[in-house]
Amino acid sequence: MEVIFIVNPAAKNGRSLERWKRFRQQIRFPFKEIITEGPGHAIAIARGFAEGESRPAVLLVAFGGDGTVHEVIRGAAGSRHVLIGSVGVGSGNDFGRGYRAFRTAEEIADFREFGRLDLGTAGLAEPVVFMNSAGIGFDAVISNNVNRSRMKKLFNRVGAGKLIYAFFIVRTLFTFRPFGLSVTAGGKRSDFGKVWLAAVSNQPYYGGGMKISPGSDPADGKLELTVIHGLSRLKLLLVFGTVFTGSHTRFKEVYRLSDEAFELTADRRVPVHTDGEDAGTAEPGRPIPFAVRRAAWRLAGPTCTERFEITDESTP
Repeated sequence: MEVIFIVNPAAKNGRSLERWKRFRQQIRFPFKEIITEGPGHAIAIARGFAEGESRPAVLLVAFGGDGTVHEVIRGAAGSRHVLIGSVGVGSGNDFGRGYRAFRTAEEIADFREFGRLDLGTAGLAEPVVFMNSAGIGFDAVISNNVNRSRMKKLFNRVGAGKLIYAFFIVRTLFTFRPFGLSVTAGGKRSDFGKVWLAAVSNQPYYGGGMKISPGSDPADGKLELTVIHGLSRLKLLLVFGTVFTGSHTRFKEVYRLSDEAFELTADRRVPVHTDGEDAGTAEPGRPIPFAVRRAAWRLAGPTCTERFEITDESTP
């Protein structure tokens, strides 16, 4: 099987290229490398390999952060002959927590396939897919602020990139204004006031290790919705202190729903993110449909790992 490394030199604030040079020296099998030239390039690369059903099998390994593997999956989704793996060298690396990611070249030489997994879809102005999660409100503001902040480089430089999310949680806590939200699923509507965020999850983790949706399984044909509402700012901080262990679900102000599709409607303009990237805004009164694409992509990973367990061929 042909192995292609899609390398994002901008990941980890430009430090990923040096890591790639060291990683490349460990490889003892034939491979090709393609260096991305900017946002969207990995999508085009993956799409090029995905075209044509009669092509031989190929393993695309995203060498970068969550944004890189997001683009590779987006470009290759639906292909029967493309497998996707990842070496996480970004700041958050939530993909490696919820799926199986490679750590060494030896693992890639002896990988296994873990079947076809789901993708989430968000019906925004430009429809988009997500492998990890999407969010409306507080978490989207945090993601956007993290991605735009010069402090991200400083945190990464001292090896504390994961803490940047915690920093902006506290900072955003005092400026964000909660909103109203309607959730429609299965023909039933539920209304929530003083909503801080609504997270739509395909796997448990987001935001640099926060276990926002402990029960999410990327091979069950469903998405999980988490709405945090009706909290004071102080109690919200307490809830976020428990998100890293997944115990926030015990709070009565945390609403959860699991379904194949649902719609979210905000009562004012609020930011939206998909896989931690800016996805525009939710417009007041305009529903955003979310749905699952079952068995949309093929995951390749190491044969042994302590990360979140994915059952082999668990999706029909």
